Amino acid sequence: MKVLLINGSPRKNGCTNRALEEVAKILGENSVEYEIFHVGYAPIRDCVGCFQCATKLKNNTCVFDDDVVNRLIAKAQECDGFVFGTPVYYAHPSGRILSLLDRVFYAGGRVFRHKPAFAIASARRAGTTASLDVLNKYFTIAQMPIASSSYWTMVHGNSPQQVEEDLEGLQTMRNAARNLVWLMKCIDIGKRNGIDAPKNESGVRTNFIR
Repeated sequence: MKVLLINGSPRKNGCTNRALEEVAKILGENSVEYEIFHVGYAPIRDCVGCFQCATKLKNNTCVFDDDVVNRLIAKAQECDGFVFGTPVYYAHPSGRILSLLDRVFYAGGRVFRHKPAFAIASARRAGTTASLDVLNKYFTIAQMPIASSSYWTMVHGNSPQQVEEDLEGLQTMRNAARNLVWLMKCIDIGKRNGIDAPKNESGVRTNFIR
């Protein structure tokens, strides 16, 4: 089993990464392979709704090949679970992770379906629960089980050193990681015993506004 941890902060070794490292520690202790994927500093353009990703020629890829989006989708195909981390800006997730996830889930949502995940928010003080709510909506519309924890999955601090002092936050990361491992193992056992993911309906859209 493998978990992809996405660092949605421009700072590779900042507070968000420190939280992801705490998750990674538990994954390693449970013999789960993992990779921390840093989205980097380069600009990430937003989705323009061109629908090119819906064509057969662009299956599971975005027509705007700025490396990060399609590289993440390709990695996601080989993974069994995910952790998405974001810093909090003005009480919401970073703009770069929102642009990234808009395109990743629009173009490659199928590779995430029925795979468990959870989100992490890192803040100096406030805005964490609002940010988690935004990220969790990507998971629920992609039919992904969400691994919960003993508290909301957030850490507080203005530096990685201050995050070290947030003992409850780090504990929450560890408990969420253990629940993620448990969910992946349950899903794996189910598959090996003939219990496959449901074949849900699709294609019906209700539009009241004409």
